Amino acid sequence: MSRIGKKPVVLADKVKVEVDGSTVTVQGPKGSLSYQMAPGLEVRVEAKNLFVENVADAKTLNAVHGLTRSLINNMVVGVTVGYREQLEVQGVGYRGQCKGRHLTLSVGYSSPVEYDVPEGVILTMPNQTTIVVEGIDKHLVGEAAATIRRFRPPDAYKGKGVRYAGEQVTLKEGKTVS
Repeated sequence: MSRIGKKPVVLADKVKVEVDGSTVTVQGPKGSLSYQMAPGLEVRVEAKNLFVENVADAKTLNAVHGLTRSLINNMVVGVTVGYREQLEVQGVGYRGQCKGRHLTLSVGYSSPVEYDVPEGVILTMPNQTTIVVEGIDKHLVGEAAATIRRFRPPDAYKGKGVRYAGEQVTLKEGKTVS
């Protein structure tokens, strides 16, 4: 049995969990998320704690027991606090602009890079070189941030590009003249 799967998910006061067969729906102040569990797993709610149990005790369910508990915990955190990723655009002339659900990045290519923000993700830019990705679904927020970073990852020699806030980029030494 999974160690992570045994741990209870602590529910906040404003969070409601509904279980309908193998579908778990979590509602909170920021919104609602649902997850379809594998058959053979059950969810039990006791006094602001949620437990995921492997009732079939099959090896394949042991593999997804801890995963299911982690995904439900991520849903609870998302509807109460939310998730946030911050990206920095570094380089001379590198900048971005956000209008509605559309992001335009000028990152050294001959034409600007266009990105349509997916539903469930809020994208803001406090200045031209900082991108903030927020939402209640951890997977969508991480995927959107990774897609934006993928347009121009940090260069190994000069460090120019799009990087996560606080990301340490190890620069390579250039060619030396002998």
